[in-house]
Amino acid sequence: MILPMTLRTARLPSVIRRHPGVVPALVMLLLGACSTERSLMPTPLLYQDMSPRIFSEAISPERKRAELSLLYITDRAPATAPQAELPYGQERSRAIAFGNTSVRMGENLEWQTLAWKSHSPEATKRIRLHLGTTTELGRFPDEPYDVVIDGPHIRRSPAAVAGHRQAKDALYRELAARLATSPSGEVLLYVHGFNETFESAAYTAAELCHFLGREDVCTFFTWPASASGNPLISYTATTESASFAVNHLKKTLRMIGEMPGVKGVHVLAHSRGGALTMDALSALGNEYQLRGTSFFSALPIRNVVLLSPDLDADIAAQRLGVGLSDPDLVPNWSVRRGSDGNGAPGFRLTTYASPKDRALLLSRLLFRSDRRVGRASAAEIPDEMQRFFEKWNRIELIIYEGKRTDAFGHAFFTSNPLVSSDLIQLIRFGKRPGDPQRPLRQVGPVTWVFETPGR
Repeated sequence: MILPMTLRTARLPSVIRRHPGVVPALVMLLLGACSTERSLMPTPLLYQDMSPRIFSEAISPERKRAELSLLYITDRAPATAPQAELPYGQERSRAIAFGNTSVRMGENLEWQTLAWKSHSPEATKRIRLHLGTTTELGRFPDEPYDVVIDGPHIRRSPAAVAGHRQAKDALYRELAARLATSPSGEVLLYVHGFNETFESAAYTAAELCHFLGREDVCTFFTWPASASGNPLISYTATTESASFAVNHLKKTLRMIGEMPGVKGVHVLAHSRGGALTMDALSALGNEYQLRGTSFFSALPIRNVVLLSPDLDADIAAQRLGVGLSDPDLVPNWSVRRGSDGNGAPGFRLTTYASPKDRALLLSRLLFRSDRRVGRASAAEIPDEMQRFFEKWNRIELIIYEGKRTDAFGHAFFTSNPLVSSDLIQLIRFGKRPGDPQRPLRQVGPVTWVFETPGR
């Protein structure tokens, strides 16, 4: 393999000297996302004996199809090149757009056949995923919104405000139509990470939605993550693109959460998307605190799940403590512990980590940060930090210490049936760590490990 010149000539930091296979692994990681060949994820463990069944009788006929419809929200720029294979590329757009795309599972599969095969991990290996038709349904104005001079004041342009309202109304109409066929009345929002295309993000959102029983409004937020070129340059470009997307994701979460009829929102964020999500939530927290409330109680966000998050531990703690350390900003800061106060499930933050995640070595190399949340082991979480998180009664760290079930151990939430089963118990059935349905052993105030790590 011929490595990029910057990787061959650069002085190797200690992380590479300790892991000599990291450079070729990182190059293969970057090349891997460009592949369009993808099979359905293995059947989660809880479904493999056909009890419970994945799909209930409550789902509507339009959801019982091999082609699964997804609502996407994006700040990727549309792909305009004649040879472009995907509707959106990896360049940034100043405007948020949304629309419908679909993922077809298998070739000419009848629904009953797909439903039956979905219970077999051997059968899912042979079910190929295909991106269907993508239709943009609306677009917000370019940001920052235009302004006009009104005497001594500067105000938003009436045309920009009208464009915003028109786009938001169109988004709400689309959400309402999807809520009308959703048994749960809840929204599942997937946020991808580095080295992902529009297509690969749609595939992961579709398979998660599929094995969550197709009961939610299935959506994904796709941002301009780089998926080509020199790994180091591509990764630094992606880091800035994630910063670019923070306000767009914040706005997305607010609009979905404030949508009438939405009973709950579950955010699943992978890799660098975890850092993006935490930044968006931190900004959202400040916004609602200045309104005199918290998004915990103002929005029906039930779960935020960080999957192999590419996030420094110190930064994570800072984001979680939003509002705590600035009494000059919010003098009388307080939030309700573990519940929304109305009997509904409260906001919960769950992190899935694996110390064998090889993909996060790239972050350790670039940021010189050995404390990546997604690679945490039980021994690496200080007791003082765990005691702090325990006070919230909202936070759990789930650690998988078993063998890798994908090339880099970075997608174990879909590639490992044990882990995906636990994720489904959390999101779909609302089970807590320690419940019989979740084979976890507590090793710290907020830290749990799988009882059967070798699976």
